[in-house]
Amino acid sequence: MFTAQNVKELREMTGCGMMDCKAALTETGGDIEKAVEYLREKGMASAAKKAGRIAAEGMVEAAVFGDVGVVVEINSETDFVAKNKDFQDFVHNVASHIAKNNPADVETLSAQKFDADSSKTVAEALTEKIAVIGENMNIRRFARYEGVCEAYVHGGGRIGVLVNFDVDSAAAQKDEFKAFAKDIAMQIAAAMPQYVRQDEVPSEIIEKEKEILKAQALNEGKPEAIVDKMVIGRVQKYYKEICLLDQPYIKNPDLSVTQYMAEVAKDLGTDISIVKFARFEKGEGLEKKEDDFAAEVAKMSGN
Repeated sequence: MFTAQNVKELREMTGCGMMDCKAALTETGGDIEKAVEYLREKGMASAAKKAGRIAAEGMVEAAVFGDVGVVVEINSETDFVAKNKDFQDFVHNVASHIAKNNPADVETLSAQKFDADSSKTVAEALTEKIAVIGENMNIRRFARYEGVCEAYVHGGGRIGVLVNFDVDSAAAQKDEFKAFAKDIAMQIAAAMPQYVRQDEVPSEIIEKEKEILKAQALNEGKPEAIVDKMVIGRVQKYYKEICLLDQPYIKNPDLSVTQYMAEVAKDLGTDISIVKFARFEKGEGLEKKEDDFAAEVAKMSGN
C-alpha cells in the first residue's frame, strides 16, 4: 500500500509522471527506494537527472487547425534534437492538442490527457520523450487564437508567428487576402513589432522613452526651448519601430502597414483589422549553455 504523499515524494525525487510513479509503487509494494530503481531501470528516472540542464534550443511551431491558430515553443538542449522527426512530430501533436483542448496555460496543458496518446498526460508524454531522446526538454509557452488566423514559421522553427484578423469570412477565403495575411506574418517575423497599434503601448513605456529622448536631445546640445518638440517627433519614430501598423511595409517601404492594409481592404471591398499577434523566437531570453569543446574532448580521453 502507498499514499498520495508517497506518489508526490517519488515524483519529486525522479521527475517522473504521476501514473508512472503509481505504477512503480504498485510494482514494488510501496517501497520508495525500490520504486526509484524500478523507474531508473525503465529509463524514466533518467529524465529527472536532465532536468537541471539548460534547454534553450528546440523549435517553434505555428499552425492553423480549422478556425483555431496555435504557436508553441518547445525547447531542447541542442539544435540537433530539433532536426529529429520524433521531436518534430511531438511538437506538432502538442500544437494540435492545444488547438482542440484550449488549455489556460502550460501547467493546465501539462496535466491534460494527451490527444496523441490518451494513456498519458502531456507531461508524461514529454517525460517519455526526454528519456528516449536523452535530452532535457521543456514546453515553454504557447498562444492560441480563434477566428481568421495566419501562421508562419521561419528558419525551420527558429521563429514562429501567429496573427489573428477581423475580416469577413468570405473575403478571408480569397487568394488576395491569403497573400496579404502571409505578408503580415512575414512582416512580424522580420520587423519584430511589439504591439499592433499605438494605444496598446503602456503609458509608462512612452513616458520612460520621452525621458530618454529628452536627455539625448539635451546631451546633443539642443536648445531646451525646442527639446519638447523634438521629443514628440522622436516618439513618433519610436512608434514606427514598435507598432506593427506604423511600421514601413517591408515589401514597399513607401507604404506603412496601415496603408498597405487599406489598399487590400479596398480591393476586397471589406474592412480588415489586425486584432493581435504572437511572435516567438526560439530560446529568446533564455541563457544558453556554452560548451568548452577542448575540455569536453579532454574529459572523454581521460586527460
